[in-house]
Amino acid sequence: MATSKASKNLLTALIVLGTILANATAQNAVADVVTQDFFNGVINKGTGDCPGKSFYTRDAFLNAANSYNQFGSGSAEASKREIAAFFAHVSHETGFLCKIDETGGENQDYCDETSTANPCNPDKKYFGRGPLQLTWNYNYGAAGRAISFDGLNAPETVGTDVVISFKASLWFWMENVHGVISQGFGATTRKINGAVECDGKRPDLVQARINYYNDYCNQLGVSPGDNLSC
Repeated sequence: MATSKASKNLLTALIVLGTILANATAQNAVADVVTQDFFNGVINKGTGDCPGKSFYTRDAFLNAANSYNQFGSGSAEASKREIAAFFAHVSHETGFLCKIDETGGENQDYCDETSTANPCNPDKKYFGRGPLQLTWNYNYGAAGRAISFDGLNAPETVGTDVVISFKASLWFWMENVHGVISQGFGATTRKINGAVECDGKRPDLVQARINYYNDYCNQLGVSPGDNLSC
């Protein structure tokens, strides 16, 4: 039987409504897990000179997370594990959201000239910035195109605009890490810094990340799962 135009329009509207409701549910779930108390518990662990304490905020994180409705999606356990994993790596990379820019990063060369789609600006540096310390011209270029900032000519935006800062880290996470979250925390470490830390290269750093993850899983009331190391 042929479907009427009105029926097709109704079906389309219901699909759109379902998508909106699903996205809203995922966003609410992240906000319910990353409470102000949880966020404060992370950032307040930073010690010494912490520029991040006057930069990073929960509101900015949630604002950025609204652009990535698949982050923290799935079952309640899966959502909490992914959020715990994200903040574990953030804690490791920034000293509990203490650091904005990579220490000594201005002295490093993070220009991969083979990435012709992301030509380096000779006057700019592509060192680590933000919650996951976004690094390299190819990441800045791709992140900029994805979230609408000039990553190649204004990479410093990741260290000056807090919403862009969180969006850039979540972009990297969704592009590189989200897809392996079901394989265990160890797989996320491999994606983030496996060449430097995994396979016995830096077991101390791998364990530090695991410790943060276990702590956050405990706070969120979820088991950490298997395959924690890499």
